[in-house]
Amino acid sequence: MKRFILFILTIIASAPLFAQVANITQPEPIDWPVHKANIGKVVFLADTISLSRLKQADFLNRFEAKAQNNLYMKILMGNSLTNFQHQLQPGLTVEDLNKGNFQFSFYVDGKLVYQENLSKGANYPVTKNIKTTISVPLISNRGEDSWGRSLWVRFMYKGGEDALTTGEHSLKIEVRPYVDIPVLKVGVLIAQGELQFIVPPANAKDIAIQNIKPNSGWLVSGESFDKKKIMEMNGLIAQNRFKNITSVIVIRNGKLLIEEYFNGSGRDSLHNPRSVGKTFASAMMGIAIHDGFIKNESQTLSDFYDLKKFNNYSPRKENITLKSLLTMSSIFDADDNDSNSAGNEENMYPTDNWVKFALDLPVDSSKTAGKQWHYFTSGVVVLGDILNKSVPGGLEKYTDEKLFKPLGITIYQWQYTPQHVPSTAGGLQMRSLDYAKFGQLYKNGGIWNNKQIIPQSWVKQSFTRHLALPKDVVGEGFYGYLFWNKTYLVNNKPYETFYCSGNGGNKIFVFKDEPLVVIITATAYNTPYAHPQVDKMMQKYILPAVLK
Repeated sequence: MKRFILFILTIIASAPLFAQVANITQPEPIDWPVHKANIGKVVFLADTISLSRLKQADFLNRFEAKAQNNLYMKILMGNSLTNFQHQLQPGLTVEDLNKGNFQFSFYVDGKLVYQENLSKGANYPVTKNIKTTISVPLISNRGEDSWGRSLWVRFMYKGGEDALTTGEHSLKIEVRPYVDIPVLKVGVLIAQGELQFIVPPANAKDIAIQNIKPNSGWLVSGESFDKKKIMEMNGLIAQNRFKNITSVIVIRNGKLLIEEYFNGSGRDSLHNPRSVGKTFASAMMGIAIHDGFIKNESQTLSDFYDLKKFNNYSPRKENITLKSLLTMSSIFDADDNDSNSAGNEENMYPTDNWVKFALDLPVDSSKTAGKQWHYFTSGVVVLGDILNKSVPGGLEKYTDEKLFKPLGITIYQWQYTPQHVPSTAGGLQMRSLDYAKFGQLYKNGGIWNNKQIIPQSWVKQSFTRHLALPKDVVGEGFYGYLFWNKTYLVNNKPYETFYCSGNGGNKIFVFKDEPLVVIITATAYNTPYAHPQVDKMMQKYILPAVLK
């Protein structure tokens, strides 16, 4: 018995010593009364408020998720993050501790919905080392560049949207430190906060199916569809749960079934779908080959350029084919998904000659022609330049005569390269109903009004899975001739689609085995949710509504 008592006393005596590991950095002092009174709390605010002005009355207990309302989070801690991490793993240096960060846990109505170990880059080392308060926006209509907004978007996409349904909910956030050297280790709770989160119902007018007005240029479909599903989708767009959506168009059996506009957009609005415009370069290449202005897609760059006049000449450049540019599989040292890549498109735009930028790039010795997929915007610019110099009158006139006029597309707006050549990098602006014509043209095998506009053989090649997409970059799928490919699973049945895709969540979907073309336009540019939310719209609402 004495030995047991001695053991207990030893634990009690040693516990304070373990809890009182000396700080490894000097944290900022906790001077303000509101901080002292709320150590260990996550508090919610309607605006950015400094500690010197912050009052208890500023804390939100309720938040109504309306477009005009902002939600900010302030974490009031008793020490800096680095010192909390030091208690967790005392043997690590400050530099190694800085490779960890906060762990956030989101609870809705008492259920854990999402947990994330914040990436090490989300907070500067000096912030981790000394700050005892952290303030970030979660929901904001001011457009701040903040990891808080990105964290909230990930929470909403990965369970929050499904949990925060219309009505009133409790939202709780817990904060812990973590380190991942030598292994992942999560510390004790250092702050938490809770508030009532109200999701108001959408206005009945915003939910309602929009009537298709006359003079659309399309026959109007009389087929039925699940209007409840589309109304649910409209409600989520109205509630800003699906963000920055501007239009949804559905063509079934060649007729206009659904025509919906949002956020100030209308039938005559010109949309900027960014890289959706790349696919028009593919269409024009097929037409130009058919007309004999270009022999075939196996032609090489050496047929069009004296490559020795450009920087980083290599004999391997001579054999780069048009097909490899159409399939994003050339051997240029370029990858738009790698910010450190020499050929990243962001390095192209400031230059005064985008074609020269591309042809000046070195080749990548690790690449095999036609085998590795890397997104390469500058390569599509080269395709546009080749078309422009090969077809009579230049690319703009040729596209208008050979594609736009036959489709009845009269209102559009190109963007241009510094040499005033139509930019095939993207940005070709049109009305949503005209993008639908482009999609339906491919669905028809290249035929419009009984006339072959794009060769059927080219459509077939365009809708061929030439390369598998790297899963670590874009997920499941394949790539054709400047067309993407994926398969949606609805009610355990696969539906394969080839589609154009652009920054912001812009899409032209052409379904392989269904008489279906879907257009989605959006302005969610450079956001992490742009493409995932479109997938969710398609998977949960549009396809279930219109598939038979």
